[in-house]
Amino acid sequence: MTKPAASKRHLPTSPFKAPATPTPKHFAVGDQVTHDVHGLGRVVGIEDGIAVLVNFGSEQVRILDPYTKMTKL
Repeated sequence: MTKPAASKRHLPTSPFKAPATPTPKHFAVGDQVTHDVHGLGRVVGIEDGIAVLVNFGSEQVRILDPYTKMTKL
């Protein structure tokens, strides 16, 4: 078995820029969203900092934080 790659920390003396940290995504009830797997949906519930409940028409899915595959429209 191989170990998962560890993230490398940025050294202050490095001539290269530090990698940008993604801004946390905040959703509100009623927001229209798109998901890479499930498609277009609407937020129907929020669990602060834990998950978002999204109605995709045919199903309701609980998406856990971080919301890497979901974007707000």
